[in-house]
Amino acid sequence: MTEQTKTRIPAPLYAAAGAGDLAYQQLRKLPAVLTELSDRAASSLKVYNDQAGSKAAELRDKANTTDFVAIRDNAATAANALAQVAQERAVSLYTALVARGERVVGTGVVEAADVVNSDIETTEEPKAVEAAVAEAKAVEAAPKPRKRAKPATPKTAE
Repeated sequence: MTEQTKTRIPAPLYAAAGAGDLAYQQLRKLPAVLTELSDRAASSLKVYNDQAGSKAAELRDKANTTDFVAIRDNAATAANALAQVAQERAVSLYTALVARGERVVGTGVVEAADVVNSDIETTEEPKAVEAAVAEAKAVEAAPKPRKRAKPATPKTAE
């Protein structure tokens, strides 16, 4: 078994804990956001129903005069730039989630990891114990010196 020298929890686990905490906080806000969006959608629907006919004619005219090749080229350039920005934001978000996860998990888990690591170290010590037991058995199995017999004394006749 390999020795574990770090007691630190891997960053992806902290990121997962941070993401879970962030999701929980956002879900708590959901009822209020849902009510607000519902109200905004209802008011916007009334406005757009009134303007739908004129807007359709305006968009039809725009579509006939648009240079789609130029739009495609601009879109490709913009997509590359946005992909780079998105990558930087993802790294930043990941780092923030790791930090948040470390706060959520706290030091209690690190202390528990220390206990587990010490338990692992004590279970890896049986080799030393087995060597000591083998040495003790070897000492027991070694031939013991025999006791010397007492010299015989002549018996006297009575």
